Amino acid sequence: MLPFKKILCPTDFSEPACKAIRAAGELAETFSAELILIHVVGPVPVLETPTGLAGFDVAAYQRELSDSAQSSLQMRLETHIPKSVNARSLVVHGEAAHEIVRVANEEGVDLIVVSTHGESGWRHRIFGSVTEKVIRHAACPILTVHLD
Repeated sequence: MLPFKKILCPTDFSEPACKAIRAAGELAETFSAELILIHVVGPVPVLETPTGLAGFDVAAYQRELSDSAQSSLQMRLETHIPKSVNARSLVVHGEAAHEIVRVANEEGVDLIVVSTHGESGWRHRIFGSVTEKVIRHAACPILTVHLD
């Protein structure tokens, strides 16, 4: 388990997630571990009308979301991660918890660092907590970072 060689840190770009990114960066520096920042782009809800999608290009919109997420990840790498850390970013598409666990398994991650806060209110009640799902399904240890 110790020392950690590869750390995964998912982010939704919220302030709590930024705190988790900083913690993951410090751990990666301490253990000389590789750090992977990941953002999951969820499915685009599309409501079809009787006349179709009225020219809405779902694939182009998803590419736009991916490009924006990649830019945001790069900015966080540059501002929150020590320069000495071997870090990279990854944008994937799908259901957040499932994709985080899948990537952790495929990458052979030793630790996932995740914020305890994210979705709240009605979204949390409908979709559940991504952090809770990752804790239940991940094969590696999880470090949860509180906002306080």
